[in-house]
Amino acid sequence: MTQARIADDPNWQYLLREFYELYRFLPSGGSEVIRRHQRGVREAVSRLMKPNTPLRLDPPEGKPVAAHLRRALDEARQERTGAVARAIDALSDRLIWRYGYEKLPKALERSYAYAEFAGPNGPVISSEVVLGVVLFAPGCTYPAHAHDDIEESYVCLSGAVSENHLGVWAPGSLIFNPPGHSHRITVSDREPALLAYAWFGPQASLAGQKMVLGKARRKE
Repeated sequence: MTQARIADDPNWQYLLREFYELYRFLPSGGSEVIRRHQRGVREAVSRLMKPNTPLRLDPPEGKPVAAHLRRALDEARQERTGAVARAIDALSDRLIWRYGYEKLPKALERSYAYAEFAGPNGPVISSEVVLGVVLFAPGCTYPAHAHDDIEESYVCLSGAVSENHLGVWAPGSLIFNPPGHSHRITVSDREPALLAYAWFGPQASLAGQKMVLGKARRKE
């Protein structure tokens, strides 16, 4: 069977282009660490935007929280991240929503899931970077977790979230988590939150990452 390539399904290429633009134009706040992370992600995405980049087009899979995706995308279209939202919408019926944990708290089964766009698991196959979105239902509390050897950034596309109660991030904001940094996310009660994310780090760590949630605390 012939290997599918990104040229066969250009909506994936358009989506990668919008991620590239995110990491090109979002401000770094004067942080050299964040600027370096943005550059690394951007360069990895640039290498993926080639016609011969392989695709793994598995059947789509839903999760309960995906019922909030339409609202989240409609809200994102009104923000500076609107172009990203439109690119995601073009592929919304082909996304594979996952939990990513062997054991997931019951409270998260209906309020959280993520969809990977690029990475070792595809659909756009990459060993250098992992890209995707995570969707939270209103009022979700995502327990503390960390990623060994991996730099992670979130870009808020719609909604509002707080990380470790250290501020509120609205659409257009970038949150940076260095390797091993424990972070807990809370979501506004009124709207879902849609966050784009990028993981950047050693190939072995990206391919073998296993996330473990900390013990969930009662929502304040």
